[in-house]
Amino acid sequence: MSRLRCILRGLDLRTYMILFMIVPICIFGVYLHGQKITYFLRPIWESPPKPFHNVPHYYNENVTVETLCKLHGWGIRESPRRVYDAVLFSNELDILTIRWNELYPYVTQFVLLESNSTFTGLPKPLLFASNRDHFKFIEPRLTYGTIGGRFKKGENPFVEEAYQRVALDRLLKIAGIEDDDLLIMSDVDEIPSAHTINLLRWCDDIPPVLHLRLRNYLYSFEFYMDNKSWRASVHRYKTGKTRYAHYRRTDDILTDAGWHCSFCFRHISEFVFKMKAYSHTDRVRFSHYLNHERIQDVICKGANLFDMIPEEYTFKEIIGKMGPIPHSYSAVHFPAYLLNNAEKYKYLLPGNCRRESG
Repeated sequence: MSRLRCILRGLDLRTYMILFMIVPICIFGVYLHGQKITYFLRPIWESPPKPFHNVPHYYNENVTVETLCKLHGWGIRESPRRVYDAVLFSNELDILTIRWNELYPYVTQFVLLESNSTFTGLPKPLLFASNRDHFKFIEPRLTYGTIGGRFKKGENPFVEEAYQRVALDRLLKIAGIEDDDLLIMSDVDEIPSAHTINLLRWCDDIPPVLHLRLRNYLYSFEFYMDNKSWRASVHRYKTGKTRYAHYRRTDDILTDAGWHCSFCFRHISEFVFKMKAYSHTDRVRFSHYLNHERIQDVICKGANLFDMIPEEYTFKEIIGKMGPIPHSYSAVHFPAYLLNNAEKYKYLLPGNCRRESG
């Protein structure tokens, strides 16, 4: 104690003033940018996950399915497997339309579960139910279900998400799924390409579980980030063993298997809804993040809605991805329905970053 007094006596007024200025500024800086600091230092406190085993993907429209199966080291079936596409639905009506039109030729049954609650426990309207007439083209193949939210305040959003995914397992059984049917597990905005699903339904001896590496886009197909989207997967269904989930299930991943268009909405209000509704709601640290003008500006710049550092595992990758995403002006290898209806969905195409306010 006496040593501390001696130290304090030795400090002059100027030093005290500097300390009283610097300490609050440092505390305020950590409050504003603490999340950035944490993510930037991620390579120190978290090791990268085990690398996937990349399965090369062969495709050309002029090559037969039999030849494509052989190129992958697989056999060819006498008849294709049945295919079930199962999703949890929130509010992505346009992306769902593009997804279902892409997969329509090869899917046996479309399975959709909708809740009146977001993962964060906020009430939400049953948007699909009120817009079901827009999806008459798949009605004969649709199994639709609803589930009531539990609305537990303060609960981890991933608990509600897991609760809804378990309910989707039950809905799949109602839809009539059987052993060795092909089951697509992915979020609505994780869209496998049609030729990928056609390949997997025709080929024999494919892995029982196979992740799909998708091209990662943000806000629209103008902002290509990388090809690291991996959570989508395809399963050869096994009664009592297959469970609907959205995490890593195997080391095998099929490359260049489709598209992941995250936060790809027509209206600014839809961005606000998702920012408040999805499982990572802790990223909305300040209320001004939800300002409509700010969101529009961020979209056109290709910047981060949550003002975050890139989520990577090496300093090289973090630094390489810092700043806005470069604009892409290529519209090659996009979902066919998107290009055939380009005027309707032009906000998803390069050069059209402005969004509607409603």
